[in-house]
Amino acid sequence: MVPNLLAANSPSSQPRAEKMAASATVKATGESGRRGFNPRHFFPIALRSASRASALCNVLWPVVPAALAVRYALPSHHTTIFILAYLAMVPCANLIGFAGQEFARKVPHVAGVLAEVTCGSVVEIILFIILLCKDQFMVVKAAILGSILATMLLCLGACFFVGGLCRHEQTFSDAISEAGSGLLLTAGVVLAVPTTFRFGIPSVDSSLSQQEIDQNSQSISRAVALLLVLSYCVYIFFQSRSHHGIYDAVFKYDEHRDDDGGRDAAKAKLTMTECIVALVVAIVLVTLISLTLVLQIEHIIESSSISDSFMGLILVPLVEKFAEHLTAIDEAWDNQINFALSHVLGATLQTALFNAPLTVIVGWGLGKPMDLDFGLFNLVMLILSILTVGRFLQDQKSNYLEGFLLIILYVAIAVSAYYTPNPPSHSDSGQTE
Repeated sequence: MVPNLLAANSPSSQPRAEKMAASATVKATGESGRRGFNPRHFFPIALRSASRASALCNVLWPVVPAALAVRYALPSHHTTIFILAYLAMVPCANLIGFAGQEFARKVPHVAGVLAEVTCGSVVEIILFIILLCKDQFMVVKAAILGSILATMLLCLGACFFVGGLCRHEQTFSDAISEAGSGLLLTAGVVLAVPTTFRFGIPSVDSSLSQQEIDQNSQSISRAVALLLVLSYCVYIFFQSRSHHGIYDAVFKYDEHRDDDGGRDAAKAKLTMTECIVALVVAIVLVTLISLTLVLQIEHIIESSSISDSFMGLILVPLVEKFAEHLTAIDEAWDNQINFALSHVLGATLQTALFNAPLTVIVGWGLGKPMDLDFGLFNLVMLILSILTVGRFLQDQKSNYLEGFLLIILYVAIAVSAYYTPNPPSHSDSGQTE
């Protein structure tokens, strides 16, 4: 239950109310007080970003034109191009995250969180589709799982850790934690169906050829993808329509206890037009940089000790989720743990219930042999990670120890991914060898 925080006659609440009154209109609506697009206001606000950590990402903006220039001027320098493109993704993704956050301030709480999570997933969807079009099936499947694990373990662990550094513990609403952990477990089990089929059928019916098993696994993956998208639509309806009031009360509670609320309310904000311009520019840049990055992946894997598994499971998710992770960590630091948790679980669920099946459906339309067979090791790590996170969310409390343990679990998975060898002819098929 969310406490009754807005007791207007409480003496302790009056100083807080007076402090917020000066900027009540801006705080409540996120209005900038301006209209249209004004470069004189737009660039300083965009460079400021949402927090100090995300503002530091803007020092990497010169890398963006450098990465595009080197791609055409020195096309054979694959390692240099990859490093520059990898770094260039950070400020572009950060701009998408910031513009999405500014847009979220201008709409109701629940719709704002959903919009912010969706904007954060734009980078991921673009990367998945480009990897799919370039036939990097092993990498894209590893990237799907890597995105889920990075958000669920690394980002959530960092939120718990930084939030617990200055506080004995943080408490969050069961409306977010129970629904989120239940959906995560359901999504994990559904995603496990194609892999379980592939490994279980040969022991039951040895008359099936490997080609028949592969075809059946792909058909199951496509059916599962459609079911996951349907589940995501029901989840969105549940959160934004039928149970909107519960989530809205939770987010209002977090706004009230925001340690940085007064300073945030006083900051200059983007107009709606400027938000849209920022999103369009950032998405175009992310698409160009993603294409540059993906074109180098095959050369990097062939010329170094980096495997498909490590590239997809660790390197790709870290850069495409970087800005979204900073936003959630900043919210946890400001004691807005419900906002942070909704971003973490929302982004994880969007990857599992929408982005991953969308990739399969797009591959289906393009005639690509893309499936949801992730391999036994990756599948076991996914299910165990979901169970671990669900256990930590069970008591609606968090501390820095739980955060540290989640980060340790992610690092252990990263180490194992680094030592995972590439299967033979890994780029020739969409199936897991």
